[in-house]
Amino acid sequence: RSNPYQTNLLRDGVRRYLQLPADQTVLILHAKVAQKSYGNEKRFFCPPPCVYLSGPGWKLKQEQIKARDLGEAGFRVCGYMGLDSMGSSLMETQKLSFEEQPDAKGFSCAKALYISDADKRKHFRLVLKLFFSNGQEIGTFHSKLIKVISKPSQKKQSLKNTDLCISSGSKVSLFNRLRSQTVSTRYLSVEGGAFIASARQWAAFTLHLADEHCARSEFPLREGYIRYGSVVQLVCTATGITLPPLIIRKVTKQYAMLDVDEPISQLHKCAFQFQGSDRMYLCLSTEKVIQFQASPCPKEANRELLNDGSCWTIIGTETVEYTFSESLACVREPVSPVPLITALQLTGGGDVAMLEVQGEYFHAHLKVWFGDVEAETMYRSPKSLMCVVPDVSAFGSDWRWLRYPITVPLLLIRDDGLIYSSSFTFTYTPEQSFIPGQQVLSDVPQDSDKLLDSIHQEFTRTNFHLFMQS
Repeated sequence: RSNPYQTNLLRDGVRRYLQLPADQTVLILHAKVAQKSYGNEKRFFCPPPCVYLSGPGWKLKQEQIKARDLGEAGFRVCGYMGLDSMGSSLMETQKLSFEEQPDAKGFSCAKALYISDADKRKHFRLVLKLFFSNGQEIGTFHSKLIKVISKPSQKKQSLKNTDLCISSGSKVSLFNRLRSQTVSTRYLSVEGGAFIASARQWAAFTLHLADEHCARSEFPLREGYIRYGSVVQLVCTATGITLPPLIIRKVTKQYAMLDVDEPISQLHKCAFQFQGSDRMYLCLSTEKVIQFQASPCPKEANRELLNDGSCWTIIGTETVEYTFSESLACVREPVSPVPLITALQLTGGGDVAMLEVQGEYFHAHLKVWFGDVEAETMYRSPKSLMCVVPDVSAFGSDWRWLRYPITVPLLLIRDDGLIYSSSFTFTYTPEQSFIPGQQVLSDVPQDSDKLLDSIHQEFTRTNFHLFMQS
């Protein structure tokens, strides 16, 4: 553990951070699969990998650099993105220039990345390197695994091949190419609270399988793999805006197939019929999203003729988010590797409770903090840290006799004061039922110090119910 003097200084800083977090977040959005290029053909990743920079910490850091360098040019963020096998040569990567959006987020995308047939791997990751324009390195960030495919599967998908199937609750992107031309690609997106078709930015949507027999106001969600003919709901992951209930249809040669119920596969062509409508489909017209009425097929009742704008390509997407704060220290080293917490595992209880923090990119220079209290931490592997759960009394005398649940955020802090926040919290919950027939603590006379001491000891020893939540 850190020495007490350093811990007290750091604890004051952590308290200030918890009151006013100055986080810097790097968000990478990318597709789950990538189609391989053959020969001289370049099949650029679609949708293109995107990077968003958000959080007040970016402005704070830029102001520090601006004050130190006395110049305007040194604090702009720039970066490079490439495949993880490409080595360090910047010639093999794509340069990213970030532009500030109306919501103050920085945005950039890598439109010209592809994987050639000379690369024999079945999976790869994207690597993002970020710098300030004065040359100071920010860090290196990795995407999630991307599966390489040769072309969209034309076979009827089996649920045994779950890599290519799309499950309820997963994230997808939808794009449209008029007359199969790459330059005409439009992505379903959300802007200003409305659905649009954008040539530049794409949104990730959570695709939920819904119960088609329930009213729209209820709309209970179900688990399972999405099949054609299912009623689904598309929810924008960034804004929460949803489309009305839709029936997803398979598209073959610009016809919506009404009698197909096989599982949906990556990069399949599909159409979205508004539930309960008279052949009305989700459609784009230039940059607007409209409804299009399909024409019935007189010779085949199980088909409806669509226009180009109603035919969408569906692909699964991934999101990986890295958050850190340099507010407590002037960090000279890169912030990477940025640890990611994925799960918590509690063992024991009371004063011998141990918490295993599971995730990725852990190293020996990290300490686990419960709010503003440092925990004794042991490094086990890049995927596991063990720590001793601090007694609730470490949070101050006001919490010495715990009567209500207390939830504290879980942080990871590097030796140099760099803070990595997480979405995980830890909750201390008292169980008062251990005193049969006894009144709650507020009814105990104020002069009963000895009784309260014994109650507190009993709480600490056996009667804390500790649990975690995300």
